[in-house]
This record gives sequence, structure tokens and C-alpha cells, in this order.
Amino acid sequence: MKNNNLLFTPGPLNTSTTVKEAMLRDLGSRDYVFIETVKEIRTRLLALGGVSKDQGYECVIMQGSGTFGIESVLSGVIPQNGKLLLLINGAYGNRMLKIAQRHSISHVALECAENEIPDKHEIENYLRSDASITHVAMVHCETTTGIMNPIDEVGKLCNTYHKIFIVDAMSSFGGVDFTIPQAHIDYLVSSSNKCLEGVPGFSFTLANRAHLEQTKGRSRSLSLDLYAQWQGLEINGQFRFTPPTHALLAFYKALTELENEGGIKARVERYRQNYELLMSAMVKLGFEPYVHEKLRGHIITAFLYPSGDYFDFEMFYSMLNQKGFTIYPGKLSRVDCFRIGNIGQIYEKDIRSLLEAIAAVINEMIQKITV
Repeated sequence: MKNNNLLFTPGPLNTSTTVKEAMLRDLGSRDYVFIETVKEIRTRLLALGGVSKDQGYECVIMQGSGTFGIESVLSGVIPQNGKLLLLINGAYGNRMLKIAQRHSISHVALECAENEIPDKHEIENYLRSDASITHVAMVHCETTTGIMNPIDEVGKLCNTYHKIFIVDAMSSFGGVDFTIPQAHIDYLVSSSNKCLEGVPGFSFTLANRAHLEQTKGRSRSLSLDLYAQWQGLEINGQFRFTPPTHALLAFYKALTELENEGGIKARVERYRQNYELLMSAMVKLGFEPYVHEKLRGHIITAFLYPSGDYFDFEMFYSMLNQKGFTIYPGKLSRVDCFRIGNIGQIYEKDIRSLLEAIAAVINEMIQKITV
């Protein structure tokens, strides 16, 4: 088996050797040590969000990918007579729309271009004019482009108009410096294999307990019942169905390594340095970012395909892959682009190596077409 490529993706991503080694241990799901580990993980995740149980918040871990977590919240907390306002500017906002449609959740969608953020005044108009709206949902870092949506502004509006605010913080939690109280978030959803640098296997929701307590019996799903999952973890520390034991052990180690790195602020700084180095060099190589600088985050960046007959993305991707670097295809509906992530166990030397490989590949592609 060949050595692992460096992953410049939004997750799954490169993890440390020690995080991977943590999965070499087998534990039963009812083992005392495992139950205590899960309890500690839940407590530490709340702290990373700037809240605690004493402040009225709960952490609910859900088996499966981040989308499982999003679906558990959307299908489990909105009552039959509730209505959801969805703010959409990318594929993951649209995924929430599909979830709402699948579960016949009453909803209205405010959609804007993928390189723009929702207009604050339009959002307020919806909230002011439609009293039937009970919940608002949006993606923080829309991984489609890397754009950062204004959760602080939207959260403030939700607080003013007494709406419950749901945030998909999949690609931002742990890699962007913000807190739940700061953004007035009632349900924050993220996953193990993003900025916290664990492996895939579960998502988690940080929830306002007062709102969560009102959701008993609302879930439209058996396996994704957020309230029932919370109750199981609270009563005896156990999952209702088989938990991803190895992924949770790896995640516990990942949280310790985050703390050793200096916490979220230190990780944000590393990711930001990766981003700034990448952007500076990519622009010099002739690549144009899709999102305006003021709206871009430092997690992942979408680059437009360069003009010129020499560029073929499949060839570009394949040649980089052969050199040991994996980037991400685009997911935009209207323009051609590819994406490069800056998160995971990626450091300055890795960014420089990627940039050297990109320059070499572009040169090879140009030479091929001019021969």
C-alpha cells in the first residue's frame, strides 16, 4: 500500500498518528471506561462552544456523518405546526432544504448566489411579516465555496424575533473563533472529522436544554431521534444503538491534542496562516478565487478554473494525486471550480509542497498542449 496522500479537503482530513493509534483499542459500548470517555467528550465539546451544562446546554452525540446530525435536528425539533426559514447559498444549505422536504416540514427558503451572503434586511422582512416561522437554519462555513455566513447577525435577529436558531457549523466548529452565546445559537451541529481533527463516525449537537426539553415525541425518525438519544446518554451514558467506539476513542485523543496545541485560538491561527500562504501563491500562479476576500473564510477556498485550453481538471486532479496531494472537486451549480482546504494536520511545509506540485503540474499541462 502506498503512503497516504496529503488531504487538502474539508474532511475527512489528515489526522495525527496518535489519533489513529487511539483506535487500536477495543472497548465494549457498555464498558465503564467507554461511558466515562463519552461523558468527558460531551463536557469538553460544550466548553469549546463557550457553554456548559450548568449554563443550560447539552451535547448530544449521534452516530453517522454530519448530515445525520443535521437531519436529527431538523426532523426532531420542529413541531408539526412549526415553520422553518432556510437561508441558502450553497449545496449544504440546499441539503437542509431536501431534508425539510423529505420530512414534510413546513418551510420557506431565502436563497442567494453562491458567492454572496443572505441579505440581513430580507431575513428581517421574513421574520417580521411571517409570524408562523418558528425556526431559522443556516450553514456557517458553506463548504461549497468556503464563504462565511453572518451567524452573529442572523442570531441577533432570531433572538429579537424569538425564533429558534439552528446552525450547521460542520466546517467551522473548532477552526473559527466564535461561541454559542455570542451568536445566539440554539442548536449547533458539527462532526468529528472536521476542524477538531478526529476520524469520521459521528456528529454532535450542542443544544439549548430549555428548547431540547420541549421536543419529546416530535422526531419524525426512530434512529435519528435527538431527544431520545439525549435521554439515553443522560440516564445511563449509553447510546440507543451501537456507537462508533473506535471513532470516539480517536476523538478523545484529538480533543487532548487540540488542548495541547493551545486550543481553538491556536488552531485558528495555524489554519489562517495556511490560508494566507495558499492564497498569496495561488494568485501569483494565475488562479482566481470565486468568493470575494471580505466574505472568504480560512477553512476551504474555491478557485475558478483558469482560462486557456491547457487546463483540464481531471488531468490536474490526477497529476496532483500521483504526486501525493489530494484536493477537492468543485460543487458549484453555475461555475467551474475546484477547492483546496487548509484544515487537519496540515502545516506551512505541506502548503509549500502542494504549491510546488501545482506549479509543476500546470507547467506540464501547458507543455503538453504546446508540443
